Amino acid sequence: MTRAAQTISFALLVTSAYLLLALPLFTENSPIPSILPAKIQNDIIPYLPFWAVVSLGAYLLGRLGLGVLTFNDTHDAYVELQAQIEKAKDDLKAKKVDTD
Repeated sequence: MTRAAQTISFALLVTSAYLLLALPLFTENSPIPSILPAKIQNDIIPYLPFWAVVSLGAYLLGRLGLGVLTFNDTHDAYVELQAQIEKAKDDLKAKKVDTD
């Protein structure tokens, strides 16, 4: 199964579970009792998608902040890049191309 198919399957599963909890499928006169009390179904369940988006945003901002915090500038990479630039300039000068 590809990554896209896994993502779509997971999204459909989460959407189905949310709709099962959010929609009033079971009424007071129904022979099958409701899964959740009415207070939870009316006061908490409608806000779950908003809570999920806010939580995902906070998680991603935290990962970004941690990545910026632990970002390492290495002197070795700088020296290697400068050497590659000088080599490229010398190669272009050998081909009579002006680099200034």
